Amino acid sequence: MKRQFLQPGQHRAYLLSQTQYIAYGFFILIMAGTLLLMLPISSRSGESASFLDALFTSTSASCVTGLVIADTWSKWSLFGQIVITCLIQIGGLGFVTIGVFFSIVLRRKIGLRQRGLMQESSSALQIGGVVRLAKKIVIGTAFFEGTGALLLAIRFVPEYGFFRGVYYGIFHAISAFCNGGFDLMGHQGPYNSLVAYYDDWLVNLVIMSLIVIGGIGFIVWDDISRNKLNFRRYLLQTKIVLLTTAALIFGGALFFYIFERNNLMADMSVSGKILSSLFSSVTARTAGFNTIDTGALTDGSKLLTIILMFIGGSPGSTAGGIKTTTVVVLLLYVRANLGRMYSVNVFDRRLEEDSVKRAGAIVTINLCLTLGVTLLIMALQPLSMSDALFEAFSAIGTVGMTTGITRDLTAVSRLLIILLMYCGRLGSMSFALAFTQQKRVVPVQNPVEKINVG
Repeated sequence: MKRQFLQPGQHRAYLLSQTQYIAYGFFILIMAGTLLLMLPISSRSGESASFLDALFTSTSASCVTGLVIADTWSKWSLFGQIVITCLIQIGGLGFVTIGVFFSIVLRRKIGLRQRGLMQESSSALQIGGVVRLAKKIVIGTAFFEGTGALLLAIRFVPEYGFFRGVYYGIFHAISAFCNGGFDLMGHQGPYNSLVAYYDDWLVNLVIMSLIVIGGIGFIVWDDISRNKLNFRRYLLQTKIVLLTTAALIFGGALFFYIFERNNLMADMSVSGKILSSLFSSVTARTAGFNTIDTGALTDGSKLLTIILMFIGGSPGSTAGGIKTTTVVVLLLYVRANLGRMYSVNVFDRRLEEDSVKRAGAIVTINLCLTLGVTLLIMALQPLSMSDALFEAFSAIGTVGMTTGITRDLTAVSRLLIILLMYCGRLGSMSFALAFTQQKRVVPVQNPVEKINVG
């Protein structure tokens, strides 16, 4: 294999692949957050948090998950909450995007390597225009989060006073847009999330809108901003993302209503049932908030939530999961095989074969990781299969929803969940590629032999 040698003045970091650079970057962000959360000033009690508690919280915030071992409002001081907010914001947008934006502001030259990192971080389809995209991402984020914070403050200021109400609006707007799932409603009851607002149209619509906007992907933003409402001119990815997102939201809401109409929604008003059904469908797509008791869901609702958590949001977004496009590509591939079609086609376009291979690899890796961790956790402590599965899928999908077992996990189980959250944010396939060498072209290939499949 050809060796790489450092040129005079060249830093060793330049030998890292783009995937490795992003993986190590997130690791450094998590460890920095851990150290800050271990400071006595970060804790409401004034005592230093344990390394594992701080590591779990920092990973959950940086990977925009929302799983917590202690209620955020009860455990962390104002300083600790601000640290968590910063981790959510950086983790949601990606440190590469933020770094490129600051380079633009400071008028620094952005080289080809930085552009390549930006393309990898934002899942851009091409390297051209990524600098403009970074600027649009940051400005768009500030606009959506600012608007969301102002609207939420309308509800929170009368309840909590001006300064606390504004702060609550900002915190929850950032957490919702970045699909973080952290909340400060613990003063109403530990792990209460947004249950008190289950029938509040303003809070529900703002939080759901921020979750969806953050979860459809920055490439989709850029496409819509350029082509407005002209659907025909949209990129293939934009068409697939918008249609799949709408189908999952409204289809999921319908099934949640069917499963919970005689359970958690039995005593709700019509508007409460509508909002709770829609919110449950939207938040399961990697957001982590809840307006109904997740632990009391029917088995049908838990299975539906697991499916939605596994799918997640869209590429290049603040959301996790295997992504909407991955699911659609595999379904189209199945349709093409059943119809004995030569290629996979949709919207008068043919999909690349590499997309199908990558989609299959992503689903396989995610399933193996999640099921493997679930088995290990169940071997370590007595938990029901549904609770363990729910927790594992929530972690790798960077969702943050839980049936209530997070705080009861053993130290080793927490470390396994931390690993899943990290893989989920980085991307399970990217995590695997970070430890492999670059693809080599082999001059001689082995002979082909057929086997029966299915």
